[in-house]
Amino acid sequence: MGLGGCIILIAAGAVLTFATDWDMQGVNVDLVGVIFMIVGLIGIATFSSIARRRRVVVPPATPVVEDRSHHHTQDGYNNGYGA
Repeated sequence: MGLGGCIILIAAGAVLTFATDWDMQGVNVDLVGVIFMIVGLIGIATFSSIARRRRVVVPPATPVVEDRSHHHTQDGYNNGYGA
């Protein structure tokens, strides 16, 4: 569920809780609205924590420089050069 879906859940829950006076037998509409708002808030918290983790920038690793001593060996074929 994306950020838009969470906001829609919160808005629908607020409408059910505060803006309606429906009475349905066996269903507490106010409680359903509160549940929608809570689920929407949990979704926003989850979405923001995931988005924050994706934005973490890892600094590039320092390149490893190998210090090779430049000594030439003579192998009899190319006098130590070119290999």
